[in-house]
Amino acid sequence: MDLGDFERDNTGSCRLSSPVPELCRTEDCCLGIDEAGRGPVLGPMVYGICFCPLSKLSDLEALKVADSKTLSEAEREKLFGKLDQARGFVGWALDILSPNLISTSMQRRAKYNLNSLSHDTAMALVQLALNQGVRVTQVFVDTVGPADKYQQKLQERFPEVEVTVRPKADSLFPVVSAASICAKVARDHVVKKWKFLEDLGDLKMDYGSGYPNDPKTKLWLSQCLDPVFGFPQFVRFSWSTAQLILDGRAVPVRWEDSEEEAGGPPAAGRGSGTPSLLSYFARTQAPTERQSHRFFHERGLETVADL
Repeated sequence: MDLGDFERDNTGSCRLSSPVPELCRTEDCCLGIDEAGRGPVLGPMVYGICFCPLSKLSDLEALKVADSKTLSEAEREKLFGKLDQARGFVGWALDILSPNLISTSMQRRAKYNLNSLSHDTAMALVQLALNQGVRVTQVFVDTVGPADKYQQKLQERFPEVEVTVRPKADSLFPVVSAASICAKVARDHVVKKWKFLEDLGDLKMDYGSGYPNDPKTKLWLSQCLDPVFGFPQFVRFSWSTAQLILDGRAVPVRWEDSEEEAGGPPAAGRGSGTPSLLSYFARTQAPTERQSHRFFHERGLETVADL
């Protein structure tokens, strides 16, 4: 699994995929979808699909794939190796979504929550498999949100495919278990090799599980916070855990509009004696002559209007 592209730029998203087995282009296939890293406040979320011909399902089961959450890291690595060796009938693809992409997506002006992001990512991966020529006839999905609504959404998007959405699908359907393993192995590798763009000094990387309720994670979040610039991009700053730490420890920002609406004191530029940032962009009544930089004055250089 080559994660080089994401390691070079971990601010957005990255897609990886295996070669498509020729058998998957000629025989009806089932496809499983699962994710890893949906809940943590740290690190990326990885969506994965795995597919194989219906005639080879027994061979996939023989690999003894299981829900990745029930396996140790060593067991997941071993099973991913087996899936990779079975490339004659097994294919997979992954979308790695960075913490920065997740948080900026969720804080758009138009509402776009984590469920919507998850649904769109899953559907994009199914479409990828279809575009690559995989003869997908059945899709099995570990649900995100209400299973019936999600199933209806997928069925409307892919009417020619039989869609099954279930809670705990990664423990019910081997092809979803395989997708779960691919996603979790990729996330483990990304987290281990995360390249911090920020200078964290001597801060230790002992951040625990990365889940919001983990005391070690909360302590690490408090320690890595810059009071002005906030968290490193490893952190999903839209999570409420991160927001609470920002509110309590970061330098406060006074927003002009929100304070006036709340009936608070006048903000900068409105009776406080400090000009508003917006005032620098406001049009003046009469044009003012622009002063040249001292570089030009020191060298006796003037603007030429005409030759």
